[in-house]
Formats: sequence, C-alpha cells, structure tokens
Amino acid sequence: MHPTHNTLPERVRAGSVEMLNLHLAAAIDLHAQVKQAHWNVRGPGFLAVHQFFDTISTAVEDWSDKIAERAGALGGVAHGTLQVAVARSYLIPYPHGIAEVPAHIFAVAGSLAAFGQAIRNAIGETTNRGDVDTADLLTEISRAVDLQLWFVESHTALA
Repeated sequence: MHPTHNTLPERVRAGSVEMLNLHLAAAIDLHAQVKQAHWNVRGPGFLAVHQFFDTISTAVEDWSDKIAERAGALGGVAHGTLQVAVARSYLIPYPHGIAEVPAHIFAVAGSLAAFGQAIRNAIGETTNRGDVDTADLLTEISRAVDLQLWFVESHTALA
C-alpha cells in the first residue's frame, strides 16, 4: 500500500484493494469477451448487433477504469495486465467458434450476469468492512451492468 491521507484504516483499504483487483481482472476479461462477440457476430441484424456490442465494450472499459482508479485512491495498486486478468478472472471462458447473433447474445448475457452477481456480492462485503465509498462505486457499476444485461436480453425472443 502506498502512503495516503485517506482516513480509512489500512486493513479496510487493503481488503478493498484486493477485492477491487479481483473484479478488475473480471472486467478486463468481460471487455475482451464482448469484443470477441463484436468481432465475430454474423447473421440477421449484424450491423446493429455489431455496433451494440461495441457500445457495451466501451461501458465495460469504463467500469474497469473506475475500479482501477478506486484501488489507486485507496493507496493500492491496480493489477490490470492481461496476464493478471487471465489468472484471476472468475468468468467462464468465452466460447470460440460461435458466429450467430443468438449464440453471442446468450454468451454475453451470461458473462454480464455473472459479473453483475459478483459485483452485488462485493457491495455487501465492502459495506460490512466499512468502505461505503467502494460499495457506492460498485452499486453504480451494478446498476450499469443490469442496464446492459437488459439491453442484451431484449434481443432474445420471449416465450
């Protein structure tokens, strides 16, 4: 931990930084997964879905940046390399070899949902630890994940 005038106890800050780095790894993975869908989607509505996935990837990149900057603000170090993301991401690997819009919609929705659930769990952890500011950031990200998930799932036919 770097020296800081942040008044949260160091043990609280260190715990939050560790948790933030876990979610940073997953956010970097999620960004790559959405770009994978963006680059490889095919089928009816291609252009709209291709551009849609690009919009989602931009949002995910913003979440990564906010997570990393919070770790730095707490006096920690953001571990945002691809090597760390590969080693620490809790998301299931993105399926290769898919092309059709429905398959990518399903895969992206699953990854967004898993990321959102983990972020919601972390809100409680950081609140219980006494870091309500990190919990607030995670709440903001959780709402944004839910919004993107709604947009993605709106591309599926309802039964």
